[in-house]
Amino acid sequence: MEVSALFARPTVVASRCVSCYCRPLTNNGLSIGFLSHVSANTPNNNRSSKIADDSISFQIESRIRDSLHPIPSIPLQLMDQQRENHHHFQHAENNSSGNKDCKEDEEKVEEFRILGHPMTLKRKRELDSGSSTTLPSKGFRVPCDEMESCRNAVRAWGNQSLQNADPDIFEIMEKEKERQFKGIELIASENFVCKAVMEALGSHLTNKYSEGVPGARYYGGNQYIDEIETLCRERALVAFGLDPENWGVNVQPYSCTSANFAVYTGLLLPGDRIMGLDTPSGGNTSHGCYLPNGRKVSGASIFFESLPYKVNPQTGYVDYDKLEEKALDFRPKILICGGSSYPREWDYARFRQIADKCGAVLLCDMAQISGLIAAKECASPFEYCDIVTSTTHKSLRGPRGGIIFYRRGPKLRKRGMHLNQGDGSDRYDFEEKINFAVFPALQGGPHNNHIAALAIALKQVAAPEYKTYMQQVKKNAQALSSALLRRNCRLITGGTDNHMLLWDLRNLGLTGMSYLHVVFILIRFAAKLCCYHVGVCGTGLFNAVYSISGDISTPAMTSRGCFEADFEVMAEILLRAAQIASSVQREHGKLPKSFLKGLENNKEIIDLRKRVESFASQFAMPGFDG
Repeated sequence: MEVSALFARPTVVASRCVSCYCRPLTNNGLSIGFLSHVSANTPNNNRSSKIADDSISFQIESRIRDSLHPIPSIPLQLMDQQRENHHHFQHAENNSSGNKDCKEDEEKVEEFRILGHPMTLKRKRELDSGSSTTLPSKGFRVPCDEMESCRNAVRAWGNQSLQNADPDIFEIMEKEKERQFKGIELIASENFVCKAVMEALGSHLTNKYSEGVPGARYYGGNQYIDEIETLCRERALVAFGLDPENWGVNVQPYSCTSANFAVYTGLLLPGDRIMGLDTPSGGNTSHGCYLPNGRKVSGASIFFESLPYKVNPQTGYVDYDKLEEKALDFRPKILICGGSSYPREWDYARFRQIADKCGAVLLCDMAQISGLIAAKECASPFEYCDIVTSTTHKSLRGPRGGIIFYRRGPKLRKRGMHLNQGDGSDRYDFEEKINFAVFPALQGGPHNNHIAALAIALKQVAAPEYKTYMQQVKKNAQALSSALLRRNCRLITGGTDNHMLLWDLRNLGLTGMSYLHVVFILIRFAAKLCCYHVGVCGTGLFNAVYSISGDISTPAMTSRGCFEADFEVMAEILLRAAQIASSVQREHGKLPKSFLKGLENNKEIIDLRKRVESFASQFAMPGFDG
């Protein structure tokens, strides 16, 4: 009977006792032999370790023993001729079927004799270096056809297109793409990203979990993620012309609201005071916000005590004298400049002076105007402020997220309205506190795909072409402002210094929630004209009897290739939308939303919708070929 030894299957087929030790092969004290084990419970001897029941092992023995490093025995399987023939037959079938995995099992065959018995030694292919040295039993071996079926299933699941994987979501997304393409986008908080940013957002980087910061992660395998985040931070400082010796940056916040709250969490205790622009005056809810009935709207007001400052109701400008008076009474620990809807420059020097008088840290939320600041098309807060936060979309044209800049190094001395280099004895402590607040205090792992996309956008921001783009954004805003003023429209503050303008619709007879319903529900959906609504000079938004203004911005349509003449056309469309809204309000008064949606079949609205779609479809949407 021919006997075969197969490493992959330690379970015995023929219960045959063979136990023999040959003479040493050489004078080095090595010998070769078989060991038979009737049961795993058989007491272990000096020549082998315990192995599976009724199995036979192959072992090389040394006369020079090392008890600390024993030589392991190698399990064998005895097979009779019939079994071996069947085994060869199975391999032939697998080879004929083209099964690659089974072919890999068949390796070099060595034939030799021991004590006159012919032996066949079939070597199993080498396992991966990280695999366990324990050899699987035959009962746990997955048939080759089943393994291939599993692999195919994984491939099918992992490589399905969105259209095939989820037709419902795909269809809705296609509708949204069409809406964007055929609509006029004038919302100040929105823009169109480039194809490279979208590719990074939809990349394999979303698979990696990276809690921590570069060089100090909770998980392994982050060497390339560290490179991406480090590069992103370097580009952020370059984009705004900041010296890394004096400024640090955190690019992990999920939004600007998250960024602001991380600053509060890092620098304040619960109940400490903050002061920002009143939300109905154009401020942001993340700076603190209360409803007229006293309800706290934002986490900034829930966990901290906030008191807002306001704009002058006649001029629409920030009233700095009243701001200083309030700040000296309230004594906030953080004073905030910046807002969601303010069309004029901020007096950062005056803010610095007020912050010094009341002992506050000066924080600028530059979310709306960060692109203009990077392009040096408006005043920069970095000369005066301690901390600067921003969104990464909007005028920056990056992915949706937040960013925090903070001073580092020696503290600056206060001299009048300016900060000057100190003597180095006292240093800023923002970095550790803010980074700890972002993670682990508030967030989990950063969104690596977003950080890579932000790095791409920041590289573009530092390029000369971006400055040209932001200059055109301002030209378009001026053109739109002039076009509306020529049509007897009223603008808050009379114009704009940046990319946005506030359209006061009170002289058109549009007041209260009627206008809010008609224009920003009816027109938004029916005419595909998108703009944002805010309160006017401390009114609006929170009370139906207050007046409403339209917050209109130019970056998004500039990204689609629009110039001054195109915004002249948009001014006509905006005015026509207001006229329709005024007509509906005069005819029906205050209407429920359900009724307003039924007005989509109104002929004037249908004509306006066609005009908007025809106009907008002339301009390409970044990121798409058509």
